[in-house]
Amino acid sequence: MRVSAEPDWYESAGISLGVRVGNLVFTSGQAPIDARGATVGVGDFETQARQALANLSTVLTNAGSSLAEVVKATVFVTDIAKQDVFARLRAEHFPDKPHLAESFVEVSSLANPEWMIEIEAIGLVR
Repeated sequence: MRVSAEPDWYESAGISLGVRVGNLVFTSGQAPIDARGATVGVGDFETQARQALANLSTVLTNAGSSLAEVVKATVFVTDIAKQDVFARLRAEHFPDKPHLAESFVEVSSLANPEWMIEIEAIGLVR
């Protein structure tokens, strides 16, 4: 089942915000964009990370899951030195134990050169 939002910020790209298969939700990479698809926080990693996490939360919620139900996340960043900032945000947004499985990966660029972070996840629907 395709997961969407209103407005669906990835509709124009021809991809789903996420897909629910049984009791699992697989999200597309969530970028630091607002509901209209405009980049937020250009040059500000923390602002961009917060927006990407908010988008991730919306997609999971629309699929019947939540950030608390994430079992695996992959975080793509353009500067690995931002890992400490993201660790603090992870503790805010994923406070429950046990901790989720996560990969934190530096890439040379993302789909938009203004983006500093993109997050994809797998969540459970209980």
